[in-house]
Amino acid sequence: MVRILIVYDSRTGNTEKMAYAVAEGVREEGVEVEVKRVDEASVDELPQYDGIIIGSPVYYGQATAKIKEFIDASVKHHGKLEGKVGAAFTSSGGVHSGAETTLLSLIHAMLIHGMVIQGT
Repeated sequence: MVRILIVYDSRTGNTEKMAYAVAEGVREEGVEVEVKRVDEASVDELPQYDGIIIGSPVYYGQATAKIKEFIDASVKHHGKLEGKVGAAFTSSGGVHSGAETTLLSLIHAMLIHGMVIQGT
């Protein structure tokens, strides 16, 4: 069975709600999904999954420090994530918040790992 890991950070609870909504959508497709707050996740788990989804609130056009640290630590698995599916989501307080730049930075890290990002 296909296994997906959703890793998120959330300070107000909004991104957490989104993480569980994404998980529900993934489960409806018959995929096994595990949801973990970034504090509970380990980069050493990443190679065990077929896909990785990262969610973060937006702060000044960037992901939270904890999400950035998690991504930085993932370098130890460079080459082991190649071909896995990646996706990202963000929550922000309104327009002009930098949500697009945050999404791009999360996706950029996945592309550097050789992960596959599906559009639409």
